Amino acid sequence: MNYLAHLYLSGDDEELLLGNFIADAVKGNKAALYSPGIARGIKLHRLIDTYTDTHPVVSETKARLREKYKKYAPVVADLYFDHFLAKHFERFANESLEDYSQRAYSLINSHFAALPERVQYFFPYMVEQNWLLGYAEIEGIARALTGLSRRTSFESGMETAGEELTLNYSLYYQDFELFFPELEQYVEVMKREI
Repeated sequence: MNYLAHLYLSGDDEELLLGNFIADAVKGNKAALYSPGIARGIKLHRLIDTYTDTHPVVSETKARLREKYKKYAPVVADLYFDHFLAKHFERFANESLEDYSQRAYSLINSHFAALPERVQYFFPYMVEQNWLLGYAEIEGIARALTGLSRRTSFESGMETAGEELTLNYSLYYQDFELFFPELEQYVEVMKREI
């Protein structure tokens, strides 16, 4: 799961959302440096990642992508799933993706000083280019994957992943439809337990 899914799965809890958003930039036990609510969001992010990485449907998705994208197959799969969530966002949420994106950006920006340095660096670009709304279009996903491809230390092939999504769209969408409702159920249980 990428940014949109992590934000959405946090629900209306602001600190949970912030922690879930910054978690990739918070290594090891550094979560203890944050408020309990944000630390809880970091923990939830890690639980979501583990659940996603070990889910049989996602394993099939990654296996399908692995020939072209090797070790970057999980990254491609995460962005594909964010695309499907974005494309069908109003089916999952009680607001438009555009309204949700602006609300999420505003909330995160109101805590800008508390964001890890790495997040402070990319967040203005995320807002300016409206990544979350862009995920709803294949072109937006292709742009994100091309950008990631330029930053990898090995040849990733991710710049072609937009074409792959177009070619096998219904197959990847079917994977999302099987997987995402189970992830939502899992997250609801975890939010009560952590």
